[in-house]
Amino acid sequence: MLSENIKAIRKSKGLSQEELAIKLNVVRQTISKWEQGLSVPDSNMLISLSEALDTPVSVLLGEIVEQAEVNDLKVISEKLEIINLQLTLSRKAKRKKLTIFFSLLAVVIIAIFALVIKLDSPYFGWDYSDPERAVVGVLLHAFEWFFVRLSPVALSGIILGIYLIWKKK
Repeated sequence: MLSENIKAIRKSKGLSQEELAIKLNVVRQTISKWEQGLSVPDSNMLISLSEALDTPVSVLLGEIVEQAEVNDLKVISEKLEIINLQLTLSRKAKRKKLTIFFSLLAVVIIAIFALVIKLDSPYFGWDYSDPERAVVGVLLHAFEWFFVRLSPVALSGIILGIYLIWKKK
């Protein structure tokens, strides 16, 4: 039973006798003898074998393991197709969310820019003798100065980002 299980699990993992022997630091003939039932691995080697095959020792010793059938491969193939479809849908959803985010950001930038132009820097006419009003005026002027200079760059980057997101389709 052990010999049959070693062989079945090794084959289900897609390993040759040589590859398994390399993992266990033994010669290929040792694996062949185990699979033919001519010898058995000692307890330490049995543990190493279970780790190399990623299988519990109890399965190696007692439970009969059937080889993967063509139907099993078909089921695996169908699961992979479902996973690929889910990944594709996830990428599309992320692309859509990014586009919406960038579009809303562009609208906000344009709205603030229009508001700055419409207000036409009202703080220039303020009386700056009051320290609190002076601080607010300086902050508004700094915001306006940076915004007017950086918003065209940000808007260009947003447009380029949207283009690149949809170009990757």
